[in-house]
Amino acid sequence: MASVLQANPREDLRGSATRRIRKEGYVPAVLYGNKIESQPVAVTGIDFLKTVREVGKNGLFSLDVAGKKKHQVMIHDIQIDPLKNEYTHIDFFEVDMTSEIDANVPVRLNGEAPGEKEGGMVSHLMYEITVRCLPGEIPEEISVDVSNLNIGDSIQVADIRSSVSVDISNEDEETIVTVQAPAAEVENEQAPDEQAEEAEEAEEGKSEEE
Repeated sequence: MASVLQANPREDLRGSATRRIRKEGYVPAVLYGNKIESQPVAVTGIDFLKTVREVGKNGLFSLDVAGKKKHQVMIHDIQIDPLKNEYTHIDFFEVDMTSEIDANVPVRLNGEAPGEKEGGMVSHLMYEITVRCLPGEIPEEISVDVSNLNIGDSIQVADIRSSVSVDISNEDEETIVTVQAPAAEVENEQAPDEQAEEAEEAEEGKSEEE
């Protein structure tokens, strides 16, 4: 693999030691997999960021632990401090290149919907789609073309299933994106119902008075 991230074993797992390595620019992490025991490690925050930018969050790369052994891994989970916007912990999962796994792939919308030009609003409902495939086949993203969507139109999982090269685990009926009518039209559509409700309430009021 082209990308290699260096990692050091973590022997001291006390909170004070964890805080110290964070101050030194490292991120505490854990390496685990189906065929290895969990191992606490640490990686430099700068090198980790470079690796993520290079391979993406679903990409595969080598984790070199103390120069002794390289593990083919992918990022399973990242914890971030929302105030400092810093990585606080990472889970690295060693993958078996011959076994299928589940992965969440980001969805990117392409094109401009005609319905948006008419005043409609593009509502992006699914930002990730779950796929099942070999680790080396995980797509970086799934592109969805919205250039044919008019007001009231939508794209569901069933509509893109045949165009994606890997198996999608989501249900066919799940909606990825839809173009909603302008707010004014929605309010006008609701007005008759509201008027009917007011009429019913008025009738009920008269009946109570009688």
